[in-house]
Amino acid sequence: MAQNEMLALALTAGLAGLAAWAATGLVLHLLRRLQVLDRPNRRSSHTVATPRGGGLAVLPVVLLAWLWLSQRWPEAAPPELIVVIAAATLLALLCWFDDLRGLPVVVRLLAQGAAIVVALWSSAPVGTAAGEGLVFQGFLPPLLDRAASALCWLWFVNLFNFMDGIDGISGVEVGSVGLGLGIVALLVGGAALPAALALVLAAAAAGFLVWNWAPAKLFLGDVGSIPLGFLLGWLLLSSAAAGQWAVALVLPLYYLLDATITLVRRLRRGEKVWQAHREHYYQRAVQGGLEHGAVTLRIGLTNGGLILLAIAAAKGYPWLALLAALGLVAVLLHHLSRQTRKS
Repeated sequence: MAQNEMLALALTAGLAGLAAWAATGLVLHLLRRLQVLDRPNRRSSHTVATPRGGGLAVLPVVLLAWLWLSQRWPEAAPPELIVVIAAATLLALLCWFDDLRGLPVVVRLLAQGAAIVVALWSSAPVGTAAGEGLVFQGFLPPLLDRAASALCWLWFVNLFNFMDGIDGISGVEVGSVGLGLGIVALLVGGAALPAALALVLAAAAAGFLVWNWAPAKLFLGDVGSIPLGFLLGWLLLSSAAAGQWAVALVLPLYYLLDATITLVRRLRRGEKVWQAHREHYYQRAVQGGLEHGAVTLRIGLTNGGLILLAIAAAKGYPWLALLAALGLVAVLLHHLSRQTRKS
């Protein structure tokens, strides 16, 4: 990568982080004045009414930066990038209304599904070589590959929302996955635009995290968690379609396993899985006595290990990296479970 490209990437990410930090402070003041608060209930992991809607600060910063990056490197911009930006904007508007007034689950899912289908439909056609441009690496025919990708994307958007339940957790996850994707993009081929998109997302998450670290001064709200999950899901699927399938699995593996195992458990008990609850591993650890910051720090440290394993996967050891990542996350889940049993 040329020196001027590296400079543009670093400046954009740095400015995105500063802008997200400053914008979050302004939005916090506005939310307090408007009394847009997340009030504790029996399913909450917090005990004090806290402003909700931090996504109003993070999303504009990320989307404007992405729009600028698409003009900075137009020849490298995928055809669906502008559609993804537009879809995330519309999702944010809908989710803000949901934060204020509430929307039926069906409406939310239909909106998310429509955004995903439009983004996938607008993406470049898959190549003629076996597995080229396919998320599932040629194991499925192109049409089924797109359909399965849509379902995975939809699940990721919702699991990301489900996992946004304690102070700092979403900022740490977006920052970790974005940083990991950015490093891999730079190491494998030195692609400037994919690296810049991921690092901008990570930097904006870091700017927000200053305000959201325990004890959190405000929460993302659905206006933040749903669009951020949408953008992060697109980056992960794009990485898989580019051949880095193991990287796309390893980086968000803690979120994937915690959310999926919890969903399966609730389904087996016949519970309404779309309703809020406090049964994720990280939530039960908080109930067991760990502070929010302590749990989030453990997740962040695990994610640091996952970043190293993602680099190993990108360097030619995908299966070994994936097995090691499964073991690392299993250790974290076991540790969080032990904390719950102690209580």
